[in-house]
Amino acid sequence: MKEWKIFFLLAVVFLIFYFFPLSIIPFGGPLFEALALVQWYAREHVLLCLVPAFFIAGAISVFLSQESVIKYLGPDANKFLSYGVASVSGTILAVCSCTVLPLFSGIYKRGAGLGPATAFLYSGPAINVLAIILTARVLGWQLGLARAVGAVVFSIVIGLFMHLIFLKEEKELPATPGFQLTGPADERPLWKNTLYFIAMVGILVFANWGKPASSDTGLWTLIFQNKWWITGALLIILIIMLIRWFQKDELKDWTISSWGFAKQIMPLLLLGVLAAGILLGRPGHEGLIPSGWIHDLVGGNSLFANFFASIVGAFMYFATLTEVPILEGLIGAGMGKGPALALLLAGPALSLPNMLVIRGVLGTKRTLIFVSLVVIMATISGLTYGYLF
Repeated sequence: MKEWKIFFLLAVVFLIFYFFPLSIIPFGGPLFEALALVQWYAREHVLLCLVPAFFIAGAISVFLSQESVIKYLGPDANKFLSYGVASVSGTILAVCSCTVLPLFSGIYKRGAGLGPATAFLYSGPAINVLAIILTARVLGWQLGLARAVGAVVFSIVIGLFMHLIFLKEEKELPATPGFQLTGPADERPLWKNTLYFIAMVGILVFANWGKPASSDTGLWTLIFQNKWWITGALLIILIIMLIRWFQKDELKDWTISSWGFAKQIMPLLLLGVLAAGILLGRPGHEGLIPSGWIHDLVGGNSLFANFFASIVGAFMYFATLTEVPILEGLIGAGMGKGPALALLLAGPALSLPNMLVIRGVLGTKRTLIFVSLVVIMATISGLTYGYLF
Protein backbone atom coordinates (compact mmCIF):
# COMPACT_ATOMS: atom_id res chain seq x y z
CA MET A 1 0.00 0.00 0.00
CA LYS A 2 1.37 3.38 -0.96
CA GLU A 3 2.10 5.96 1.71
CA TRP A 4 -0.65 8.35 0.65
CA LYS A 5 -3.24 5.58 0.98
CA ILE A 6 -2.06 4.86 4.52
CA PHE A 7 -2.22 8.57 5.31
CA PHE A 8 -5.72 8.84 3.84
CA LEU A 9 -6.90 5.83 5.85
CA LEU A 10 -5.47 7.20 9.11
CA ALA A 11 -6.99 10.63 8.40
CA VAL A 12 -10.44 9.13 7.72
CA VAL A 13 -10.34 7.03 10.91
CA PHE A 14 -9.22 10.08 12.90
CA LEU A 15 -12.00 12.29 11.50
CA ILE A 16 -14.63 9.60 12.17
CA PHE A 17 -13.66 9.34 15.83
CA TYR A 18 -13.24 13.13 16.13
CA PHE A 19 -16.72 14.01 14.84
CA PHE A 20 -18.70 10.88 15.74
CA PRO A 21 -21.91 11.91 17.59
CA LEU A 22 -21.73 9.76 20.71
CA SER A 23 -25.16 10.99 21.79
CA ILE A 24 -26.86 8.79 19.19
CA ILE A 25 -25.50 5.59 20.77
CA PRO A 26 -28.45 4.03 22.65
CA PHE A 27 -26.34 2.07 25.12
CA GLY A 28 -23.63 2.59 27.70
CA GLY A 29 -21.10 0.20 29.16
CA PRO A 30 -17.54 -0.74 28.19
CA LEU A 31 -17.99 -0.32 24.41
CA PHE A 32 -19.39 3.19 24.83
CA GLU A 33 -16.53 4.02 27.21
CA ALA A 34 -14.00 2.86 24.62
CA LEU A 35 -15.51 5.05 21.89
CA ALA A 36 -15.78 8.03 24.23
CA LEU A 37 -12.15 7.63 25.34
CA VAL A 38 -10.89 7.45 21.74
CA GLN A 39 -12.86 10.57 20.84
CA TRP A 40 -11.39 12.41 23.84
CA TYR A 41 -7.87 11.45 22.74
CA ALA A 42 -8.58 12.52 19.16
CA ARG A 43 -9.89 15.93 20.24
CA GLU A 44 -7.51 16.71 23.08
CA HIS A 45 -4.17 15.11 22.28
CA VAL A 46 -3.61 14.30 18.61
CA LEU A 47 -3.45 17.63 16.75
CA LEU A 48 -1.76 19.82 19.37
CA CYS A 49 0.30 17.20 21.20
CA LEU A 50 1.10 14.13 19.11
CA VAL A 51 1.56 15.81 15.73
CA PRO A 52 4.22 18.28 17.02
CA ALA A 53 5.78 15.42 19.00
CA PHE A 54 6.08 13.31 15.84
CA PHE A 55 7.95 16.15 14.12
CA ILE A 56 10.27 16.51 17.12
CA ALA A 57 10.94 12.76 17.15
CA GLY A 58 11.57 12.81 13.40
CA ALA A 59 14.03 15.69 13.78
CA ILE A 60 15.88 13.86 16.55
CA SER A 61 16.08 10.75 14.38
CA VAL A 62 17.42 12.64 11.35
CA PHE A 63 19.61 15.38 12.79
CA LEU A 64 21.11 13.57 15.80
CA SER A 65 23.27 10.64 14.76
CA GLN A 66 22.64 7.29 16.47
CA GLU A 67 26.15 6.27 15.48
CA SER A 68 27.55 9.23 17.39
CA VAL A 69 25.66 8.13 20.48
CA ILE A 70 26.69 4.51 20.32
CA LYS A 71 30.37 5.23 19.77
CA TYR A 72 30.50 7.04 23.12
CA LEU A 73 29.70 3.71 24.82
CA GLY A 74 32.87 2.04 23.55
CA PRO A 75 35.54 0.62 25.87
CA ASP A 76 37.93 3.55 25.34
CA ALA A 77 35.35 6.26 26.04
CA ASN A 78 35.46 8.35 29.19
CA LYS A 79 33.33 6.52 31.79
CA PHE A 80 31.62 9.67 33.00
CA LEU A 81 30.72 10.48 29.40
CA SER A 82 29.62 6.89 28.73
CA TYR A 83 27.09 6.85 31.56
CA GLY A 84 25.91 10.35 30.70
CA VAL A 85 25.28 9.45 27.05
CA ALA A 86 23.72 6.09 27.94
CA SER A 87 21.35 7.69 30.43
CA VAL A 88 19.75 10.00 27.85
CA SER A 89 20.07 7.79 24.77
CA GLY A 90 16.34 7.09 24.75
CA THR A 91 15.59 10.67 23.76
CA ILE A 92 17.61 10.13 20.59
CA LEU A 93 16.93 6.49 19.77
CA ALA A 94 13.16 6.42 20.57
CA VAL A 95 12.91 2.62 20.65
CA CYS A 96 10.74 0.12 22.54
CA SER A 97 11.88 -2.64 24.90
CA CYS A 98 12.32 -5.09 22.02
CA THR A 99 13.77 -2.73 19.41
CA VAL A 100 16.60 -1.73 21.77
CA LEU A 101 17.83 -5.34 22.07
CA PRO A 102 19.85 -5.57 18.81
CA LEU A 103 21.53 -2.24 19.61
CA PHE A 104 22.30 -3.37 23.16
CA SER A 105 23.65 -6.74 22.01
CA GLY A 106 25.82 -5.05 19.39
CA ILE A 107 27.45 -2.51 21.69
CA TYR A 108 27.99 -5.04 24.50
CA LYS A 109 29.59 -7.64 22.25
CA ARG A 110 31.80 -4.99 20.66
CA GLY A 111 33.38 -3.93 23.91
CA ALA A 112 31.08 -1.62 25.84
CA GLY A 113 31.37 -2.15 29.58
CA LEU A 114 28.53 -3.93 31.37
CA GLY A 115 27.65 -0.73 33.26
CA PRO A 116 27.20 1.63 30.28
CA ALA A 117 25.63 -1.19 28.23
CA THR A 118 22.93 -1.92 30.81
CA ALA A 119 22.40 1.80 31.40
CA PHE A 120 21.79 2.07 27.66
CA LEU A 121 19.53 -1.04 27.76
CA TYR A 122 17.25 0.60 30.32
CA SER A 123 17.39 4.14 28.96
CA GLY A 124 16.69 3.29 25.31
CA PRO A 125 12.98 2.51 25.72
CA ALA A 126 12.42 4.28 29.07
CA ILE A 127 13.13 7.85 27.90
CA ASN A 128 11.20 7.78 24.65
CA VAL A 129 10.56 11.47 23.96
CA LEU A 130 7.07 10.79 22.58
CA ALA A 131 6.11 8.82 25.69
CA ILE A 132 7.40 11.52 28.04
CA ILE A 133 5.44 14.22 26.20
CA LEU A 134 2.20 12.21 26.14
CA THR A 135 2.59 11.24 29.80
CA ALA A 136 2.92 14.87 30.84
CA ARG A 137 0.01 15.93 28.62
CA VAL A 138 -2.45 13.20 29.67
CA LEU A 139 -1.39 12.23 33.20
CA GLY A 140 -0.05 15.58 34.39
CA TRP A 141 3.30 17.34 34.23
CA GLN A 142 4.31 16.06 37.68
CA LEU A 143 4.10 12.43 36.60
CA GLY A 144 5.71 13.22 33.23
CA LEU A 145 8.62 15.00 34.92
CA ALA A 146 8.99 12.24 37.52
CA ARG A 147 9.09 9.66 34.72
CA ALA A 148 11.78 11.55 32.80
CA VAL A 149 13.98 12.29 35.83
CA GLY A 150 13.44 8.83 37.31
CA ALA A 151 14.40 7.11 34.07
CA VAL A 152 17.66 9.07 33.74
CA VAL A 153 18.62 8.40 37.37
CA PHE A 154 17.56 4.76 37.06
CA SER A 155 19.77 4.09 34.07
CA ILE A 156 22.87 5.51 35.76
CA VAL A 157 22.28 3.76 39.10
CA ILE A 158 21.43 0.43 37.47
CA GLY A 159 24.51 0.64 35.26
CA LEU A 160 26.77 1.46 38.22
CA PHE A 161 25.34 -1.39 40.31
CA MET A 162 25.77 -3.88 37.45
CA HIS A 163 29.35 -2.68 37.00
CA LEU A 164 30.18 -3.00 40.70
CA ILE A 165 28.43 -6.35 41.24
CA PHE A 166 30.21 -8.01 38.32
CA LEU A 167 33.43 -5.99 38.43
CA LYS A 168 35.64 -9.02 39.09
CA GLU A 169 34.09 -11.04 36.27
CA GLU A 170 34.40 -8.10 33.86
CA LYS A 171 38.12 -7.80 34.52
CA GLU A 172 38.62 -11.47 33.66
CA LEU A 173 36.94 -11.17 30.26
CA PRO A 174 39.22 -11.10 27.18
CA ALA A 175 39.59 -7.79 25.38
CA THR A 176 37.16 -7.18 22.54
CA PRO A 177 37.52 -5.01 19.43
CA GLY A 178 36.55 -1.40 20.01
CA PHE A 179 34.08 0.71 18.09
CA GLN A 180 34.86 2.04 14.66
CA LEU A 181 31.68 4.05 14.30
CA THR A 182 31.85 7.62 13.15
CA GLY A 183 28.86 9.85 12.70
CA PRO A 184 28.43 11.96 9.60
CA ALA A 185 29.92 15.42 9.74
CA ASP A 186 27.40 18.05 10.70
CA GLU A 187 27.76 21.04 8.40
CA ARG A 188 25.30 23.17 10.37
CA PRO A 189 26.54 24.91 13.54
CA LEU A 190 25.32 23.47 16.83
CA TRP A 191 23.60 26.72 17.81
CA LYS A 192 21.38 26.56 14.75
CA ASN A 193 20.26 23.02 15.51
CA THR A 194 19.69 24.05 19.12
CA LEU A 195 17.44 26.98 18.17
CA TYR A 196 15.59 24.73 15.72
CA PHE A 197 14.78 22.22 18.47
CA ILE A 198 13.90 24.99 20.94
CA ALA A 199 11.39 26.44 18.48
CA MET A 200 9.67 23.06 17.97
CA VAL A 201 9.55 22.32 21.70
CA GLY A 202 8.23 25.83 22.31
CA ILE A 203 5.40 25.28 19.83
CA LEU A 204 4.48 22.04 21.60
CA VAL A 205 4.60 23.61 25.08
CA PHE A 206 2.68 26.82 24.37
CA ALA A 207 0.06 25.21 22.12
CA ASN A 208 -0.82 22.92 25.04
CA TRP A 209 -0.53 25.56 27.76
CA GLY A 210 -3.28 24.76 30.26
CA LYS A 211 -5.82 27.15 31.71
CA PRO A 212 -4.87 28.25 35.24
CA ALA A 213 -6.86 26.72 38.07
CA SER A 214 -7.70 30.13 39.53
CA SER A 215 -8.72 33.42 37.99
CA ASP A 216 -5.86 35.31 39.60
CA THR A 217 -3.66 37.30 37.26
CA GLY A 218 -0.11 36.10 36.95
CA LEU A 219 2.51 34.89 34.52
CA TRP A 220 0.73 31.56 33.90
CA THR A 221 -2.55 33.35 33.17
CA LEU A 222 -0.83 35.93 30.97
CA ILE A 223 0.81 33.18 28.90
CA PHE A 224 -2.50 31.30 28.60
CA GLN A 225 -4.27 34.42 27.34
CA ASN A 226 -1.61 34.95 24.67
CA LYS A 227 -0.59 31.35 23.96
CA TRP A 228 -1.76 31.37 20.34
CA TRP A 229 0.17 34.57 19.60
CA ILE A 230 3.29 33.00 21.13
CA THR A 231 2.72 29.73 19.26
CA GLY A 232 2.17 31.57 15.99
CA ALA A 233 5.34 33.63 16.44
CA LEU A 234 7.38 30.49 17.13
CA LEU A 235 5.86 28.80 14.08
CA ILE A 236 6.87 31.76 11.87
CA ILE A 237 10.40 31.65 13.33
CA LEU A 238 10.57 27.90 12.67
CA ILE A 239 9.47 28.36 9.05
CA ILE A 240 12.16 31.02 8.53
CA MET A 241 14.79 28.65 9.99
CA LEU A 242 13.66 25.84 7.70
CA ILE A 243 13.83 28.05 4.62
CA ARG A 244 17.22 29.63 5.38
CA TRP A 245 19.16 26.89 7.19
CA PHE A 246 18.00 23.55 5.76
CA GLN A 247 18.42 21.82 2.42
CA LYS A 248 15.47 20.29 0.58
CA ASP A 249 16.82 16.77 1.05
CA GLU A 250 17.08 17.34 4.81
CA LEU A 251 13.49 18.55 4.99
CA LYS A 252 12.38 15.55 2.96
CA ASP A 253 14.19 13.15 5.31
CA TRP A 254 12.68 14.94 8.31
CA THR A 255 9.17 14.61 6.87
CA ILE A 256 9.67 10.94 6.02
CA SER A 257 11.02 10.19 9.49
CA SER A 258 8.16 12.03 11.22
CA TRP A 259 5.61 10.21 9.07
CA GLY A 260 7.33 6.93 9.92
CA PHE A 261 6.72 7.54 13.63
CA ALA A 262 3.12 8.56 12.99
CA LYS A 263 2.11 5.56 10.89
CA GLN A 264 3.85 3.16 13.28
CA ILE A 265 2.46 4.60 16.50
CA MET A 266 -1.04 5.88 15.70
CA PRO A 267 -2.63 2.45 14.98
CA LEU A 268 -1.02 0.99 18.13
CA LEU A 269 -2.19 3.94 20.19
CA LEU A 270 -5.72 3.60 18.80
CA LEU A 271 -5.83 -0.07 19.78
CA GLY A 272 -4.36 0.75 23.18
CA VAL A 273 -6.97 3.44 23.87
CA LEU A 274 -9.80 1.14 22.75
CA ALA A 275 -8.51 -1.66 24.99
CA ALA A 276 -8.10 0.71 27.94
CA GLY A 277 -11.64 2.03 27.45
CA ILE A 278 -13.20 -1.42 27.25
CA LEU A 279 -11.29 -2.89 30.19
CA LEU A 280 -10.96 0.12 32.49
CA GLY A 281 -13.41 2.75 31.26
CA ARG A 282 -12.90 6.49 31.55
CA PRO A 283 -12.13 8.18 34.86
CA GLY A 284 -15.32 7.94 36.92
CA HIS A 285 -16.88 5.28 34.66
CA GLU A 286 -16.66 1.48 34.88
CA GLY A 287 -15.17 -0.82 32.26
CA LEU A 288 -15.14 -4.63 32.25
CA ILE A 289 -12.68 -4.69 35.17
CA PRO A 290 -14.35 -3.47 38.38
CA SER A 291 -12.61 -0.45 39.87
CA GLY A 292 -12.71 -2.18 43.25
CA TRP A 293 -10.20 -4.76 42.02
CA ILE A 294 -7.81 -2.02 40.92
CA HIS A 295 -8.16 -0.17 44.20
CA ASP A 296 -7.49 -3.33 46.24
CA LEU A 297 -4.35 -4.25 44.30
CA VAL A 298 -2.71 -0.93 43.46
CA GLY A 299 -4.68 1.69 45.32
CA GLY A 300 -3.02 3.97 47.83
CA ASN A 301 0.74 3.92 48.30
CA SER A 302 1.52 0.71 50.17
CA LEU A 303 4.69 -1.30 49.65
CA PHE A 304 2.63 -4.13 48.17
CA ALA A 305 0.84 -1.82 45.71
CA ASN A 306 4.09 -0.35 44.41
CA PHE A 307 5.85 -3.73 44.26
CA PHE A 308 2.88 -5.35 42.49
CA ALA A 309 2.76 -2.53 39.93
CA SER A 310 6.51 -2.89 39.32
CA ILE A 311 6.26 -6.67 38.82
CA VAL A 312 3.27 -6.42 36.49
CA GLY A 313 4.92 -3.64 34.52
CA ALA A 314 8.17 -5.58 34.20
CA PHE A 315 6.53 -8.66 32.69
CA MET A 316 3.92 -6.97 30.48
CA TYR A 317 4.71 -5.82 26.96
CA PHE A 318 3.65 -2.25 26.17
CA ALA A 319 3.59 -1.17 22.56
CA THR A 320 4.94 2.37 22.20
CA LEU A 321 2.76 4.93 24.03
CA THR A 322 0.01 2.44 24.93
CA GLU A 323 1.09 2.53 28.57
CA VAL A 324 -0.34 6.08 28.83
CA PRO A 325 -4.03 5.32 28.12
CA ILE A 326 -3.74 2.13 30.18
CA LEU A 327 -2.37 4.13 33.13
CA GLU A 328 -5.05 6.75 32.64
CA GLY A 329 -7.71 4.06 32.96
CA LEU A 330 -6.03 2.49 35.98
CA ILE A 331 -5.69 5.85 37.78
CA GLY A 332 -9.33 6.61 37.02
CA ALA A 333 -10.27 3.21 38.49
CA GLY A 334 -8.42 3.88 41.74
CA MET A 335 -4.70 3.28 41.13
CA GLY A 336 -2.42 5.37 43.33
CA LYS A 337 0.01 7.88 41.84
CA GLY A 338 2.99 6.04 43.37
CA PRO A 339 2.16 2.64 41.82
CA ALA A 340 1.44 4.46 38.54
CA LEU A 341 4.99 5.83 38.47
CA ALA A 342 6.37 2.43 39.50
CA LEU A 343 4.63 0.83 36.51
CA LEU A 344 5.83 3.59 34.18
CA LEU A 345 9.44 3.11 35.28
CA ALA A 346 9.42 -0.70 35.13
CA GLY A 347 7.04 -1.31 32.22
CA PRO A 348 8.37 0.25 29.00
CA ALA A 349 11.97 -0.85 29.68
CA LEU A 350 11.17 -4.52 30.35
CA SER A 351 8.88 -7.27 29.13
CA LEU A 352 8.97 -11.07 29.23
CA PRO A 353 10.16 -11.37 25.58
CA ASN A 354 12.75 -8.69 26.31
CA MET A 355 14.03 -10.63 29.36
CA LEU A 356 14.46 -13.84 27.37
CA VAL A 357 16.64 -12.07 24.80
CA ILE A 358 18.68 -10.30 27.49
CA ARG A 359 19.33 -13.69 29.11
CA GLY A 360 20.80 -14.89 25.81
CA VAL A 361 23.25 -11.99 25.84
CA LEU A 362 24.12 -11.60 29.53
CA GLY A 363 23.28 -15.01 30.98
CA THR A 364 20.76 -15.96 33.65
CA LYS A 365 22.53 -14.49 36.68
CA ARG A 366 23.12 -11.03 35.23
CA THR A 367 19.63 -10.89 33.76
CA LEU A 368 18.06 -11.71 37.13
CA ILE A 369 20.14 -8.99 38.82
CA PHE A 370 19.23 -6.46 36.12
CA VAL A 371 15.50 -7.20 36.33
CA SER A 372 15.60 -7.20 40.14
CA LEU A 373 17.30 -3.79 40.18
CA VAL A 374 14.63 -2.34 37.90
CA VAL A 375 11.78 -3.75 40.00
CA ILE A 376 13.32 -2.69 43.33
CA MET A 377 14.12 0.83 42.16
CA ALA A 378 10.69 1.24 40.56
CA THR A 379 9.09 0.19 43.85
CA ILE A 380 11.19 2.64 45.88
CA SER A 381 10.52 5.45 43.41
CA GLY A 382 6.78 4.78 43.51
CA LEU A 383 6.76 4.84 47.30
CA THR A 384 8.70 8.11 47.34
CA TYR A 385 6.55 9.80 44.71
CA GLY A 386 3.35 8.63 46.36
CA TYR A 387 4.52 10.00 49.69
CA LEU A 388 5.44 13.39 48.21
CA PHE A 389 2.37 13.83 46.00
